[in-house]
Amino acid sequence: MLLFLKLLLAHILGDFVLQSNKWVKNKEENKLKSSKLYLHIGIHAILLLILLEFKLNIYWLGILVVITTHFLIDVIKLYFQNDKTKRNWFFIDQLLHIIVLIITTSIYQGLHIELANIFTQQNLLLIVALLLVTSVSGIIIKVFITQWNPESKTNNDDSLAKAGRYIGILERLFVFTFIVTNHWEAIGFLVAAKSVFRFGDLTSSKDRKLTEYILIGTLLSFGLAIIIGILYSCLLNTT
Repeated sequence: MLLFLKLLLAHILGDFVLQSNKWVKNKEENKLKSSKLYLHIGIHAILLLILLEFKLNIYWLGILVVITTHFLIDVIKLYFQNDKTKRNWFFIDQLLHIIVLIITTSIYQGLHIELANIFTQQNLLLIVALLLVTSVSGIIIKVFITQWNPESKTNNDDSLAKAGRYIGILERLFVFTFIVTNHWEAIGFLVAAKSVFRFGDLTSSKDRKLTEYILIGTLLSFGLAIIIGILYSCLLNTT
């Protein structure tokens, strides 16, 4: 774990702390011709050397693996991403880097990852609960409230694309977390915060149907998250 934390710290410092937006834009524009790309890789190498206490006789292979794969992953992302897929490639890029760090750690620490240790009953229960809270609940709410689908008199052009969907997912995740950690009082603050930001605009627009439509969706969202959170907690205690 100590070795992995050192590798992860070097990655976080190199990718997020010591890399400016100007560097990122320069890499996206010039790709392999970008000097910032090679400077970025050089910084990663220096960070690894420092955190691994310059023990090249021990960690030379690990440093070589991390630096080489980091360069290749970054280059692949630069050439395959576009304006529409940039967000997806960001997460793919980071996931691949983390996988490399885990593999590198396993080279030195004999880390054996077995599926039986990953897909335990508790982990599978958590995965199912999270999928129910995010994807499944969203579909259930959409199916239920589309029977009304009122036309808003407000200017929808001011709304961010898919903002409602992501807000719903985040609020259900918050509610689920509050229930699992036994902080029910925090749900009240979440409801109050959403009421201030959301229903103030709706009441000012004097669109009663739209207000009721949003209210039903919100109550369904919170209700499903609460039910799933309670079921998860009960089943977790029985395992």
